[in-house]
Amino acid sequence: MNFILRLLTWWNGQTVGTQLFTWRKGVKVGEDAQGNVFYRSRDGKRRWVIYNGEIEASRISPDWHGWLHHTWDETPSERPLAHKAWERPHHENLTGTTGAYLPAGSLRRANPAERRDYEAWQPE
Repeated sequence: MNFILRLLTWWNGQTVGTQLFTWRKGVKVGEDAQGNVFYRSRDGKRRWVIYNGEIEASRISPDWHGWLHHTWDETPSERPLAHKAWERPHHENLTGTTGAYLPAGSLRRANPAERRDYEAWQPE
């Protein structure tokens, strides 16, 4: 069953076609902290990633994103980007998940904070 899912769907990890292409033409260039593996073609024209787990583009750090999109030629493992002391570590976009940011007054919170700075408009 797993083989059929991989053959027909792209959201369940790499497809069989991607796996075959990677075996034939791919050269592994690195891996990020989340276990995603990055490849390039032998001629250097194509670059791609095989996700470790859920396929979600926001799981790619800015360092690897720049390499994937040919912004720079060196991989972050060859030439790491300089990061400022105030920069936070990269994390995926959690919008639409249970881990999403909810401000104190959000109605999606279990116990939304009472708002005293707002007065509802009433028609006359």
